[in-house]
Amino acid sequence: MSAPLVWLPFEPAELGDPPTGLRYEVVDPARAVPASVGEVAFYVTPYRMSPDVGEVLPRMTGLQVVQTLSAGVDNVRAMVPEEVSLCNGRGIHDTSTAELTLTLVLAALRGIPEFVRGQDRREWSPQWRPALADRRVLLVGHGAIGAAIEARLLPFEVEVVRVARSAREGVHAWSELPDLLPLADVVILIVPLTDETRGLVDAAFLARMKDDALLVNVARGAVVDTAALVATLRSGRLRAAIDVADTEPLPAESPLWSAPNLLISPHVGGASSAMWPRAYRLVRDQLHRFAAGEPLANVMRGAY
Repeated sequence: MSAPLVWLPFEPAELGDPPTGLRYEVVDPARAVPASVGEVAFYVTPYRMSPDVGEVLPRMTGLQVVQTLSAGVDNVRAMVPEEVSLCNGRGIHDTSTAELTLTLVLAALRGIPEFVRGQDRREWSPQWRPALADRRVLLVGHGAIGAAIEARLLPFEVEVVRVARSAREGVHAWSELPDLLPLADVVILIVPLTDETRGLVDAAFLARMKDDALLVNVARGAVVDTAALVATLRSGRLRAAIDVADTEPLPAESPLWSAPNLLISPHVGGASSAMWPRAYRLVRDQLHRFAAGEPLANVMRGAY
């Protein structure tokens, strides 16, 4: 019997010491699908998942595990057969996403976009802007990335209020959001996209935020009602910074482009030099577990 086949989006050598009891192929299904597709037992998806990633899954008749390089699996979950274990990239993007979150918060508060535009015009225009220090920051979502964001926020002399789906020690439940929102200066969204969180930030949510508060979305675009956000920004009552949108790439005709008091980054939360060392480490460890018949980490559904 031949060794189980693993499809990787990068060279096996990047893993350092991949288990020797497995076979490896480097495959990008957006370019070509090898004849070995029916033999794949362990599939590590490309980081930027195109529709080809899902379309190839039904042809993987020997598939046992799908390992994503993203923390969210909402764009692939429905395509993975029930009997196949689906594992996410928890831990890969904590550092990168936390860094970008702080960058968005600080840039929006201190007016960096306006300074850049002034530089382009060769204008010297000092401004008095709010600091992050002494602000109350509401973290909506407190998993691994939320904890990484909090660790980087605390040295800025802020008060962090944690919110998650279920209450636990030191963490409020989502049901408490209506009472917490009016007290927060900065609201950071870092929740997974589920039926429960889709459209979570609607007109009512935004209306409960205090005047001049900052909303930062590093979760998924569909967590926020785009029309409600644009209307609120146009009113001048709130500011926002987003790394995600409900349609990506963001269409040229989207009203978000021209919305006032909005900073946009193009879904680059995980796209930094910190990503790949952590991705290689996670995949290497997962493959060693798989080869040894041990339980896998980060299992979102199924059980290998």
